[in-house]
Amino acid sequence: MGDLLLIIPTEDIGIKDSLSYEEIPVRILDRQVLKLRTKEVAPVKVFWRNQFVEEATWEAEEDMKKRYPHLFEPGEIPDQGTNSLINTL
Repeated sequence: MGDLLLIIPTEDIGIKDSLSYEEIPVRILDRQVLKLRTKEVAPVKVFWRNQFVEEATWEAEEDMKKRYPHLFEPGEIPDQGTNSLINTL
């Protein structure tokens, strides 16, 4: 026996029929440039909705720019790294 007031419709939280949901990036926390032998790779640390800051992931900057260009608007990438976001939270 459950409390009907505690039931949340799945449409409100975005759960699909396959019981999955899409993670949405909230902000770019940090950026690095890794120098390999023949090229440079630029990963960005992404803070995702419904995740803790400690669970942020490193993703390829090029891929993130294609999928989520709004995250790379001027002033969105911090110069001081992750600590600047943690201090604001």
